[in-house]
Amino acid sequence: MTIFKTLFALLVVAPSLSACALYSPFSNPLDPHSLGDGGVSSFYQADDLAPAQAGTLLRQEALTREQSLSGAAHNLRLLYTSTSGLDGKSPEVVSGALFLPKGTPPKQGWPLLLWSHGTVGIADRCAPSWTGYVAFHQRHLNHWLNQGYAIVASDYQGLGTRGTHPYLATRPAAYSNLDVIRAVQRAAFPLSKPVVLLGQSQGAAAAFATAGHRQTYAPALDIRGVVATGIPFFTPKALMAVRAARPNDVVDPQLGYNFLALTLVQLIDADFNMEDYLSKRAQPIARDVATICNRDMRKKITQAGLTYDMSFDRSPNAGLLQAYKLMQYPRLKLDVPVFVGSGAKDRDTPLRMQAALVQRACRAGSKVQAQVYADEDHLSALNRSLEHSTDFVAAAHAGSPLPGNCP
Repeated sequence: MTIFKTLFALLVVAPSLSACALYSPFSNPLDPHSLGDGGVSSFYQADDLAPAQAGTLLRQEALTREQSLSGAAHNLRLLYTSTSGLDGKSPEVVSGALFLPKGTPPKQGWPLLLWSHGTVGIADRCAPSWTGYVAFHQRHLNHWLNQGYAIVASDYQGLGTRGTHPYLATRPAAYSNLDVIRAVQRAAFPLSKPVVLLGQSQGAAAAFATAGHRQTYAPALDIRGVVATGIPFFTPKALMAVRAARPNDVVDPQLGYNFLALTLVQLIDADFNMEDYLSKRAQPIARDVATICNRDMRKKITQAGLTYDMSFDRSPNAGLLQAYKLMQYPRLKLDVPVFVGSGAKDRDTPLRMQAALVQRACRAGSKVQAQVYADEDHLSALNRSLEHSTDFVAAAHAGSPLPGNCP
């Protein structure tokens, strides 16, 4: 029996009955620091575990069939240690998943990819390691597994585990990503040291920020490149573009993004209460971010007929400006090549916003390969980009030159 098979025989177990029990009721909707807590299994609790070095695997178990990817030989749920990206020092416990392809790993281990997921919400029950992946994400991730890559994925700080998920804040997601890479590479799985980062939407921002924070937080990691689709870039001009593209007097399911962002303001400003800004009609729906996931929130907003104008009694923009500071990237000059795939019909992160990031990153000295897909939107650009990102990832993993196509 190989070391790898022995490791699985000792450590990988099917979810137990106790792991299927929900560990707590949902959080107090008035406590901004515990929004979304509960609704998942006891696996995600870490009260019984001693603190450990950031990037340490604490426990693992097999995912259920519904949570698994069909292209993987092994589907594992992970719990590991990290550092809070909000204060930069407090210990955190974060959950995630590891997917290993079928077949025999190469001598140097399966080439490793990190997957950064897009917006799912802030409730623990929305963590991808708990809910599994929607069909178009499954298609994307199975593509890489079938190409012979292993995939590691973080749920991000506060999703699945205790505490409010700091939605769209880039440093918490980056630290969670960097530490899940360290955790699986230290745990003797057959994985390569080089890793390429993939991300879509919120996850695209997380992947870009992960490459930037690696230089100071985890410099020993061998990151070879970044693939980002539907990437946000929060600058004053970009925000103006988003507002211009958003009609204020029609039903808009994207209001859910605003409700999620307001929970981040509450985390960093003790005097800010999002209900002070919301209309009575919008308040009960916005409170539901603590218990439902983003796709259900979008349906609820549509069913309630909410528009932007009828959702706010006064503008929350002053508070949101505080949150936008946490959504910035640590640097625009990355020391690895970047692929940016954008849908021209993207309304969530408009093409102007993504193009601005490409221009600024190019100007800063990053090597960027940008591709615009005329007929694609925010979601469909992900799998359309495979026609270009597949070769990009292979070249990046191999260390081949990728000069980019900056103007």
